[in-house]
Amino acid sequence: MASGSPQRKALLEKVGFVPKKICPADIDESVRQYEKPVAYVKRMAREKALKAAQENRGENVLAGDTVVCVGRRILHKSRNDDEQREVMELLSGRACKVISAVCVVRRDGKVGARCVTSKVVTKKLSKQEIDDYVNGHEWVGCCGYKIEGSFEAFVRQIIGSYSGIVGLPLFETVNLLKGMGIK
Repeated sequence: MASGSPQRKALLEKVGFVPKKICPADIDESVRQYEKPVAYVKRMAREKALKAAQENRGENVLAGDTVVCVGRRILHKSRNDDEQREVMELLSGRACKVISAVCVVRRDGKVGARCVTSKVVTKKLSKQEIDDYVNGHEWVGCCGYKIEGSFEAFVRQIIGSYSGIVGLPLFETVNLLKGMGIK
C-alpha cells in the first residue's frame, strides 16, 4: 500500500485486504496551475501508485488520495491551529466536496483507477464548537477534518461514499481490485 494513512489501512482490512507492506510514496503534491480538484486527486493517486510500484517491482500496489474542496479551492492538511480554525470557519454552515481517488498498479504493470465525489453539509458552527474541535487536534494529519471523530456531530448530511470521505471509497476499491484479478 502506497500510503501511510492509518484510516486507509483500517478500511482495507475491514474488507479483508491486509497490506503486505506499507510504503508511502514520496512525491511532489503541489497543485498545478489551473488544475481542477478531480484532476488533482486522480493524478496524486496515480503518481503515488506508480512511484511505489517502481520501488516494489513484482508487487500489486494500491494508492489513494483524498481532498476536501470548497468550490474549486482544495483544502490541504492544516499545519497549525490557526490554519485549522480558518478551515472550520470556511466549512461552517456550508457544503463541501470530498474527492477520493484510488489507483492500483498490478504486478504486471496494468493500471486501474476509480474516483468518487461526495458531498458533506456541515451545520453552522459556534465559535466554541470551532475552538473545541481545533483544540482537540483530531484533524492533525487529515485533509480538512476527520469525519470519523467528533466532527461527525457537525455533519447535517452526506451524499456519497462515507468510506471515501474517511479516505478510501471501499465499494470502488473492492470492485477495482476484483476487476483486476486481485483477491
